[in-house]
Amino acid sequence: MTRILAPVLAASLLCAAVAHAQTVTDPVDVTLLAINDFHGNLRPAPGGISIDDPADKTKKITVPAGGAEHMATLVKQLRAGKANTAFVAAGDLIGASPFLSALFHDEPTIEALSMMGLDIASVGNHEFDEGRDELLRMQHGGCHPVDGCKGPHPFMGATFRYLAASTIDTKTGKPLLPPYEVRNFEGIPVAFIGLTLKGTPNLVAPPGIAGLEFRDEAETVNALVPELKTKGVEAIVVLIHEGGFPTGGYNECPGISGPIVDIVGKFDKAVDVVVSGHTHRAYTCEIDGRLVTSGDKYGTLITTIDLKLDRTTRDITSAKANNVVVHTSIPADPSQTALLAAYDGVAAPIAARPAGTITETLSRMPNMQTGETSLGDVIADAHLAATSAQDRGGAVIAMTNPGGIRSDIIRKTDGAVSYGDVFAAQPFRNQLVTLTLTGAQIKAMLEQQWRDPRRPRILQISNGFRYTWDNAGGDGARIIADSMKLNGVTIDPAAPYRVTVNNFLAVGGDGFTVLKDGTNPIIGIYDVDALSAYLRSNSPVAPGPMDRISRVN
Repeated sequence: MTRILAPVLAASLLCAAVAHAQTVTDPVDVTLLAINDFHGNLRPAPGGISIDDPADKTKKITVPAGGAEHMATLVKQLRAGKANTAFVAAGDLIGASPFLSALFHDEPTIEALSMMGLDIASVGNHEFDEGRDELLRMQHGGCHPVDGCKGPHPFMGATFRYLAASTIDTKTGKPLLPPYEVRNFEGIPVAFIGLTLKGTPNLVAPPGIAGLEFRDEAETVNALVPELKTKGVEAIVVLIHEGGFPTGGYNECPGISGPIVDIVGKFDKAVDVVVSGHTHRAYTCEIDGRLVTSGDKYGTLITTIDLKLDRTTRDITSAKANNVVVHTSIPADPSQTALLAAYDGVAAPIAARPAGTITETLSRMPNMQTGETSLGDVIADAHLAATSAQDRGGAVIAMTNPGGIRSDIIRKTDGAVSYGDVFAAQPFRNQLVTLTLTGAQIKAMLEQQWRDPRRPRILQISNGFRYTWDNAGGDGARIIADSMKLNGVTIDPAAPYRVTVNNFLAVGGDGFTVLKDGTNPIIGIYDVDALSAYLRSNSPVAPGPMDRISRVN
């Protein structure tokens, strides 16, 4: 009996030894799921996603995509059967959100993402739309300090961790939120560093970020590498709210340009993978020898990133990515459906209020030559109408920033526009501010549209005001002074004019610092209420000829 069992036992030990050796040498597989720029789109965004036509790669088709209900199901499907996963995000999960989320200060979005298992997110510039204290409330929970508790249940805050390595509280000298988080996968640590973009102060209202410093992205990451290495970390993933501009399909990367290229090139070689955002583009790239991804916007894509970790070096030896469309044909997740229904019960009666009618879709897409938009024209006219009376500001010109216009007002079959449609177009609830500027200050303000020549921010202007800009002009010399006219009369550099903007611009938002020198400010109604009132009074509203801004060269 012993002689029979001995060979069997030896064979068993040999098999166990081989299996152990394979376990020790086989890499650890980890799957990351990533999103960016969700912007509170709990339901599928009207525009879906534009992709190459499978039948003809030279053409594009639009595919319905997005929505928290479908995303949650896809997250479950992509995680199924995998031992090591993490769900991460690269900022702008909230802010500039549609009505259902924005009405509740984005509490529904934080809840939805928490429920679907988001683990870690970097902070984007739109996370600061309502200021630093509101961002901290998103993390920790509690009622809104002004509006109180408006939702169907208490807001408990995010179960995922926001990271903000480069956002420094100047009083303490420390990051406003943790700089990184380390997750262990079968004993191998992987660090996730979260960053917002250095240019955040030019994109948000200054009062909301008072006392904060936004440091250089690459310098911040490189300074953290030695600290992470002392903790035994070799695998590093950066979640950064900054991005690039590719020219190919959503899983390609031909000729990518933009800030992310320079930033990644400056990262310490210890950084293995970069999940990016901000530019609302989709790509899977190799930049400076590392994988760099982005997943479009509004929840239309989930990026899957498959990593292999070496058990000996504890580093990432392989990283591959694939952007997966969140098709609206994916079954809805019941828990998400219930969450949205609960908030809808409060929001739907408000959203359904009639706001007027339109003859055609009012688009936020700019005229490629001038930067003017049909919706921007209507919004500027609405702001002027709301503040032209002497007791409401006495405005003669109104202007609004293009970044404050977040969606088209799409014509339905009957042309009806609801308050929810209007709110989706102007979700920030900025108050109107009418102040006095000289003609010279108006010109100087318009010159600030090219503060970043790569991404000019063309203000939308009210009817009666006209000007021409010179594409060949340099800094401070793009606006042709004699072309600036108000109701056909040339603007006098020394004369005072009452100008209406929103409160974001009034405090120097988007880099329009000249507006901070405006005098005799009068605070008006909310921009969304001005637009709603204008539509009610002027319906049906039609797109105009878009001839207020012209361009030479």
